[in-house]
Amino acid sequence: MERAVLNVMSRISQHRNLYERNEEAVKQHLIGEIMIALGWDWSNPEEVRPEERTEDGRADYALLLNGEIAAFLEAKNLSVNVIKRDEPLRQLARYCFSRGVKYGILTNGAKWVVIKAFAEGTSLRDRVLFTVDLEKEPLERVLVKLSLLSKERIRKLERLATLLSALEIAHKSLLNEGFDEESLLDYLRSRSGSSIVPVDKLSGVEVPRALYVYENGWKPIPLGDKSLRGVLMAVLDYLEGRSSGDKRDEVRKARKLLSRMKLPPEKVVILLREIERGEGIRIGVEI
Repeated sequence: MERAVLNVMSRISQHRNLYERNEEAVKQHLIGEIMIALGWDWSNPEEVRPEERTEDGRADYALLLNGEIAAFLEAKNLSVNVIKRDEPLRQLARYCFSRGVKYGILTNGAKWVVIKAFAEGTSLRDRVLFTVDLEKEPLERVLVKLSLLSKERIRKLERLATLLSALEIAHKSLLNEGFDEESLLDYLRSRSGSSIVPVDKLSGVEVPRALYVYENGWKPIPLGDKSLRGVLMAVLDYLEGRSSGDKRDEVRKARKLLSRMKLPPEKVVILLREIERGEGIRIGVEI
């Protein structure tokens, strides 16, 4: 998914004039790549039907699951600001309402608007579930929000969008109450029922039960000798396994040398902190 989004952003940067006047190029070069990355078989009429007829005109695409339309997708060229303009959104809502389709997606390839098509006592803007702007939002936010349109998640689109919005509101509120950003992130990363202590918080007296390296979440690393020295050796094994060429040889030599040395726990902690800084990784132990 990340590669698809980066490819689309690169194409927009290089060929903006084309996409600002050519809606078909937007469909083929931008929207198609993202939807394929989201798991949709773009050439399979059992999943994606172009030019789907409604009482109010033809929707550019119907996205189907098990023979039922899960969402209509309407495309515009890049010159149309789909987030701010109301008429394209009203057009999409009419398509959805005429066929009883719950969700609508409006996009110009860079900006995306996702709506719940109908709900009693609400305005169209009230029913916007979320927006995405590839050019203005951080990549991490773009990837999470677009993932709600995946074939696996689109049935739960409204619930997931609500949860994501609640998370953002809670995060902002806690920051306003004086909580530190990093503390909140550590809180969310922490695992229930365990205490993962980062190496910069270790004093040297701890007895580790498990070892973790942070890679989009705490990833467990095999730990044989349940001591801080064992942690150091296991981290070096991990680094050797993910390295190649001269770098792998250097790590192997360092491990061999350190395995022969008598290292007090305090020194091991210092070495682990140096590895974190040098390798750009996060190490934690469960105690």
